[in-house]
Amino acid sequence: MIRLLLTAGLCLLLASPATGEQPPFTIESVASFDEPWALTFLPDDRMLVTEKKGNLRIVTRDGDLSRPVAGVPDVAYGGQGGLGDVALHTDFTDNRLVYLSYAEAGVGDTRGAAVARGRLVEDDRGGASLEQVEVIWRQYPKTLGHGHYGHRLLFGADGHLWITSGDRQKFTPAQDMQSNLGKILRLHDDGTVPEDNPFVNHRDDDPRVDGGGVYDQVWSLGHRNPLGIATDADGRLWSIEMGPAGGDELNRIERGANYGYPVVSDGDHYDGRDIPDHDTRPGFTAPATVWTPVISPGDLIVVRGDRFPGWRGDALAAGLSSRAIVRIELDGADAREVARHDMGARIRALVEGPDGALWVLEDDRGDSDGELLKLIPR
Repeated sequence: MIRLLLTAGLCLLLASPATGEQPPFTIESVASFDEPWALTFLPDDRMLVTEKKGNLRIVTRDGDLSRPVAGVPDVAYGGQGGLGDVALHTDFTDNRLVYLSYAEAGVGDTRGAAVARGRLVEDDRGGASLEQVEVIWRQYPKTLGHGHYGHRLLFGADGHLWITSGDRQKFTPAQDMQSNLGKILRLHDDGTVPEDNPFVNHRDDDPRVDGGGVYDQVWSLGHRNPLGIATDADGRLWSIEMGPAGGDELNRIERGANYGYPVVSDGDHYDGRDIPDHDTRPGFTAPATVWTPVISPGDLIVVRGDRFPGWRGDALAAGLSSRAIVRIELDGADAREVARHDMGARIRALVEGPDGALWVLEDDRGDSDGELLKLIPR
């Protein structure tokens, strides 16, 4: 691969090792971070960026970084755990509410994901803090281990908060309706449950529900480790998740649907044991598309603007092990990969900026802990 990395603000050039072709964009290195995980734009075109070890920073489009924002909850750092996603309330301009997901310590060595919100306050000396911080959601139950938290956040157009919740590498909770692990959840902005969620008041007449627990938070179930969630131009909800040994999935998320994990998967267990494929159990909802070999998806967006010709309405997946940006054509409930752009590093997060440029967080490059990149069409 040909790649030129210069100082921040200059361009990078890529060429595919297989074809020698350059991707349809130039890449500008903007800033470096210590294990970055997520970013979102503030209304003034600055960004909030999370670092997995527990820092939240404000960064300008020119790459100037703030000191860590004060008031961020303590995180349980280790393995896949730490500070995760960041999202703004739909009325952020008025209420200044910022939402953070993170791994939280429990009793003994247990851990689980949590979501907190706080009001972003900035002072005239360049400092910032989160005030009136409150936890509005927690994974239940907390478990041993350091993987599969999921915890991507998305505010829908109607103001509901979507949370992806991984199975914590425990398999069976994904089908257990008294656990919110292995699920996609839909909440009000304060963490309370909408009355029209699919399993509210259904404990007696739904065979998947055995009474009590957190079933009323659940929108869909049977997920492994969903690390990306986005809506398309028609308001359809999509999620992308890591499969086991093979079988990464892009799913069109439907109300009350069961996507089958760990009963079915188009991948297999890491020790080689077979998992029945989706087509053996038509009662479960099959994915829109799958990847074997895996791409190890870390994030998902749907392109809204026209700055990248021909990309409007397509989904982009951040590839970790694939070290790529994967472009996916969405057609109603169907999807297919149409392009893969080799980035030469693990890609953790993607955001389409206000000007239509793509902003990308590298998980790591080997010679640095993670870069913020700006992609501009050629």
